[in-house]
Amino acid sequence: MNTQLATRLQARTHASARTWAVTLLGPLTTVGGLVWAFVQPWRLTLLHPHGESFWWLVIEPPLLVMLVGAGFALLVAPGLIEDLQDGEDDAAAR
Repeated sequence: MNTQLATRLQARTHASARTWAVTLLGPLTTVGGLVWAFVQPWRLTLLHPHGESFWWLVIEPPLLVMLVGAGFALLVAPGLIEDLQDGEDDAAAR
């Protein structure tokens, strides 16, 4: 067994505070949009679409915040976390 691989895998078992912050940023943003939708339901024109156009119904601030949070968590965060872990591994190797 390659000891470098085993050492590298063992080093990744403990996540740093930066990794946790990046991991939680997307879900917390999504929850923030959900809370915003419940606190200010009058912003959701889907609940009362009196003569509104399609774009007015789709582009709503709480929904956009939830979409951005989910997009960050699914598309951006995995790459950032990998880069942070690689940087931590490089720093630990020095």
